[in-house]
Amino acid sequence: MASSIGNEKSVNPVLRISQLDALELNKALEQLVWSQFTSCFHGFKPGVLAHFEPEVKAFLWLVLWRFTVYSKNATVGQAILNIQYKNNLSQTEKYQSLSKQQKLWYLIFTVGGRWLEERCYDLFSNRQLQSFCKIKGYINFGAGLLKLCGLLNFLIFLQKGTFATLTERILGIRSVFCKPQSVRQVGFEYMNRELLWHGFAEFLIYLLPLINLQKLKLRISSWCLPIAGLSNSENTLAAHCKECSLCGEWPTMPHTIGCSHVFCYYCIKSNYLFDMYFTCPKCSSEVHSLQPLKYKMEMTELRA
Repeated sequence: MASSIGNEKSVNPVLRISQLDALELNKALEQLVWSQFTSCFHGFKPGVLAHFEPEVKAFLWLVLWRFTVYSKNATVGQAILNIQYKNNLSQTEKYQSLSKQQKLWYLIFTVGGRWLEERCYDLFSNRQLQSFCKIKGYINFGAGLLKLCGLLNFLIFLQKGTFATLTERILGIRSVFCKPQSVRQVGFEYMNRELLWHGFAEFLIYLLPLINLQKLKLRISSWCLPIAGLSNSENTLAAHCKECSLCGEWPTMPHTIGCSHVFCYYCIKSNYLFDMYFTCPKCSSEVHSLQPLKYKMEMTELRA
């Protein structure tokens, strides 16, 4: 009864972008599962999974295959996007689920292929014998040939829109929609609002790098805290050299720029390199010369 119902389901072609999105979702899920699994071994000795990493990954991908492709004829990414695999080798145009042989070969090509590639690299990486070097060369040649075939398959997929991966083309399995896709109605108000916000965001991205935020901040601080009646006398200099005019802390390697205020060397140097027209945030004096503080006084007197 279930098979008859499955055969009555119509086939709806899948867009190229939907198939590519499903592949990306599958990769994201695999990375998430692996990161969650490795987090369980943070308290163990470093490198405890290094020798068995290909086998552990193969076991995890086997579990994913069991509860996705084997039981539901679809990967996790396809299930999210309302997509599943169809047996394209069948002569009927109605939906036909994958056979057990196709599911097993899918497991061998995807999980077994990745395991073989990683394990062979570890086996032949430290071998110096001539026979092992030949086998390694053959394996590298085969891997390169498969990648070239995958590239050709992807170019054909971009043209025809079927069989996004080489495995799907070899096994004759095609992605189809589980249910007919309904047309989404999007109002003009929503579209106009989205366009305006995107345009405003692009304008800010273009405008913000052109604004000297550091200079604007210093100018606003000088307006909010104006200081009048300043002189360059020694008493005024002694009163202001207790703190840096930029960071407000005790000045490290105190320097002056020609006014009565004192700055840390790194504070004034970094600001001057960032803005060649830098002015003092306290009195708006331009940088005439960056000189170390030569006024001699005892540290106990400054801290008093």
